[in-house]
Amino acid sequence: MVKVIIPWRPQPSRLAAFDATSAWYRQNLPGAEILTVDSGDVPFNLARCRNVGMASIPGVDEVVIIGDADTIPSLEPLLEAVASASTSGLVHLPYTRYQWLGREGTTAYFDGADITSVDATLVVGACSGVYVTTPRTWASHGGQDERFRGWGFEDSAWFAAHTTLLGSQPQRHDGNVYALHHETQLREGEQYDANAALRERYRDAEPSAEAMRALVFGA
Repeated sequence: MVKVIIPWRPQPSRLAAFDATSAWYRQNLPGAEILTVDSGDVPFNLARCRNVGMASIPGVDEVVIIGDADTIPSLEPLLEAVASASTSGLVHLPYTRYQWLGREGTTAYFDGADITSVDATLVVGACSGVYVTTPRTWASHGGQDERFRGWGFEDSAWFAAHTTLLGSQPQRHDGNVYALHHETQLREGEQYDANAALRERYRDAEPSAEAMRALVFGA
């Protein structure tokens, strides 16, 4: 029985997306155990929630799905990722196309439209939303940096750390994920600027495994 970790703190604008995402997993992965995680940080800390969720899994080689509360995967690439993640030593991203539905597309989906048929915007370079991996693999490159708080940059920094420390980009599987609309978090201010500055440190460390290891693990 696969476990699905969903970082989650209830907010009015996000409830419908969370309900739809949870329902998708229950319908398409019968018997899956859905675990919501809130680290309690203010502001909300996605990286820490993902790390806390993975640390709670007792089997270090158990395959786990980490899914955002607003992101619906496609079944076939998700199952491919689950089948591959136990032995690859890499994190798997079960998509090659990250589709943002926007307000109109999300409303159409909630009204019963096929999610594959609604208008969506392709988000180039996306590397978040749904991850498939094991606790051992997640820990091997430091998980995600909990210094990223609030909105922004923890995903691209993680991608850089994975690529540099594991010698490979995360393994993608051909297909779509669909991000549902909700009110966005603040993308300005002191914390946002701190996140952006930390991301630049990851960019500087990308050419060197030694520098990246020091940045991620503090050694």
